[in-house]
Amino acid sequence: MAEINKRKVAPKILDRIDIHCEVPVVPFKDLSQMSAGEPSSAIRERVLKARQMQEERFKPYKGIYANAQMSERMLHQFAEPDAASLDMLRTAMEHLKLSARAYSRILKVARTIADLAGSEKVQSQHIAEAIGYRNLDRGDWAERGV
Repeated sequence: MAEINKRKVAPKILDRIDIHCEVPVVPFKDLSQMSAGEPSSAIRERVLKARQMQEERFKPYKGIYANAQMSERMLHQFAEPDAASLDMLRTAMEHLKLSARAYSRILKVARTIADLAGSEKVQSQHIAEAIGYRNLDRGDWAERGV
């Protein structure tokens, strides 16, 4: 997404965006020193496996094909956080003043992260990463110039 000015985007709209991610500018001198990352073919395979897991998971549910389409009931069935993850999520919800919608979106993104990792269960590292993708929910982002 292009640069966002918080004053121009209503909080209710931001709340409906699943992933907010800041991408800092990489200084030119660092570009030439970067090592090669993971090949696209490997990423593609991981994504295809995750999509296949989701298709299999939602086979019994008509019209549901991906984690983003999960109902609240499905969230409890397929993305229920363990006690440690729930504490982490509670802290984030209170500290960042997140909405109930953000809570559901975090769980859906965490389920997808778990699928990409090949994990049957959503674990605390998946929840932590999903919380990290809620950059625009943070109260200080306007001060940071985002």
